[in-house]
Amino acid sequence: MYLPKDHAEYDVPTLHNFIKENPLGIIVTSLPSPNFPAIQLSHVPWVLDIPDDGNGLGKLRGHMAKMNPHSKAIIEAVQAANPSNGSLTEDVVIVFNGPVHHYVTPKFYIKTKPSTGKVVPTWDYTAVQAYGRATVYCDSRNPETGAFLQQQVTALSNYAETDIMGYTGEEGKPSAWETSDAPDRFIELLKKNIIGVEIEITKLEGRFKMSQEMDKEDQIGVVQGFRALNTEVGLKMSETVRQRCVVVEK
Repeated sequence: MYLPKDHAEYDVPTLHNFIKENPLGIIVTSLPSPNFPAIQLSHVPWVLDIPDDGNGLGKLRGHMAKMNPHSKAIIEAVQAANPSNGSLTEDVVIVFNGPVHHYVTPKFYIKTKPSTGKVVPTWDYTAVQAYGRATVYCDSRNPETGAFLQQQVTALSNYAETDIMGYTGEEGKPSAWETSDAPDRFIELLKKNIIGVEIEITKLEGRFKMSQEMDKEDQIGVVQGFRALNTEVGLKMSETVRQRCVVVEK
């Protein structure tokens, strides 16, 4: 990831929170294969496990459909050395994108545009990239696979139901759906059609590109410009730029 100093984010708790708030990540692999494209990517919702002792960057747990050609390439790479579960020898990267991004018109730069005209459009966005080694649970005959998948789908469902949907069962809110609500046999059949992926994170970095490189007056113009759009995305962008640039409007 290209990380200019004004946009770079390395604070681990901040990056962890970003992933938890935006759990749909894009896993990217580069796997030499005679049968599949070398570079493949898939959208996968992830569960982030943060170490209690503060050591390490954490782990990501996800699952993918076995019928996905990306999964087939991963299985091929793993089982070339081991007929059961195993690890990929190549690093993988998971890209997490923020909830909003937007084009930035030069007209927002209320100081620089009228004074020099030396401004061009850009695009503001937020993203985090996690790098690591992947352990793959793809052998449905191996008890470790069933155990991993059961824990992963349960943890993911619990997080999505309570933290994302707000289904806590408290204060009049609905109770969360649980995997136990579905027939056991149905869940077991579904588990045979997915693979599990666990990634030990070795590098974590983020880019929060929100006009930090601009003059303070131009930053105010960006905040006000996005707000004036009066759209849900515009208002969110305005607030995010204000927070990242510590803008104080007069």
